[in-house]
Amino acid sequence: MKYFLIGYMGCGKSRMGRMMSHDLKMMFVDLDDYIVRREGRSVSEIFAAVGEEGFRQLERCCLEEVCASHTSFVMATGGGTPCFFDNMDYMNRQGKTIFLDADVDTLTSRVLRAKDKRPLLSGLDDGEVRDFVEQHLKKRMEYYLKAQEIWEV
Repeated sequence: MKYFLIGYMGCGKSRMGRMMSHDLKMMFVDLDDYIVRREGRSVSEIFAAVGEEGFRQLERCCLEEVCASHTSFVMATGGGTPCFFDNMDYMNRQGKTIFLDADVDTLTSRVLRAKDKRPLLSGLDDGEVRDFVEQHLKKRMEYYLKAQEIWEV
């Protein structure tokens, strides 16, 4: 079985994915970490070099690579992974999708702790982050709600 954890940045996909993979005795894949290892540069560096569109194309390619090369795993996707191309439908066909749903205040406090590692938040001051998260989450929610399961976190 392939499990795809989806949700906004800071919702706990990586933490939950590691716990699930341990409990299920399955391989854990953090899609962003996979991309970083494959490309030899950080997500921020990739964004700077090829922009969001280039990153999203690379992300889709890596998603397909992992799915083609492994029959079972728990994957923590990037927050935007379900929102581009037909990634959400693709993941739903490949296995089980689980949306980790957290409230805006929780997400904001978590992303502020690692703001410098989040390309979408670069250039925002701390006071602007909550508004950005709230608006961005609303835009992505239509994709997240296509998940086969929703877990409140």
